[in-house]
Amino acid sequence: MSEEARLRETICAMARSVFDRGLTGGASGNISARLSDGRLLVTPTGSSLGTLDPGRLSLLDTQGRLISGDAPTKEMPLHSAFYETRGAKSGAIVHLHSTHSVALSMLPETDPDNVLPPLTPYSVMRLGKVKLLPYFRPGDAAIGEAIRGLAGKRGAILLANHGPVVAAKDLEAALYAMEELEETARLALLTRGMSPRMLTPAQVRDIVDHFNIEWE
Repeated sequence: MSEEARLRETICAMARSVFDRGLTGGASGNISARLSDGRLLVTPTGSSLGTLDPGRLSLLDTQGRLISGDAPTKEMPLHSAFYETRGAKSGAIVHLHSTHSVALSMLPETDPDNVLPPLTPYSVMRLGKVKLLPYFRPGDAAIGEAIRGLAGKRGAILLANHGPVVAAKDLEAALYAMEELEETARLALLTRGMSPRMLTPAQVRDIVDHFNIEWE
């Protein structure tokens, strides 16, 4: 099986897993992954992550032009911006409308520079600091400009009233990080107002230094 065929199958299998577990519903959410030659495979616009057809995924050339398949997600501006600014660190991008993350994005006390409280070591390890960006109309090119404004320093963001976006070295890493983001958001909401014991600044710094985590 070719690299492209394997990646097509992997995208669809992982997308189905996300959908079946209720991490995004209906025709929401989108995924992209980069082939070794720089081309992108992207989930099509208006498609459900639960019923993707490997043969109908959008195949884009290195300039973002459609080569084959259905038209790509309208959220290509955010995907393109991550690939441009994160370089080799971004081999795949997952964007979902996961409930707890969206809820956290709407709370006025959420820290826009570091959305997730330090509740677990794995949220620090897999995500670093998660930046909250303001609301944009879905598909708005301004989302891409806001991501470019981060200069490649963040691998995960949360779009206000919309949902999280995670970029990672490959599809598996991006999905694991996305799951960690949603679970940590859920923990934050469950423990809200209960004064939970969080990781101390020293404990966070130990994780950041030991695992060489981006923390700007």
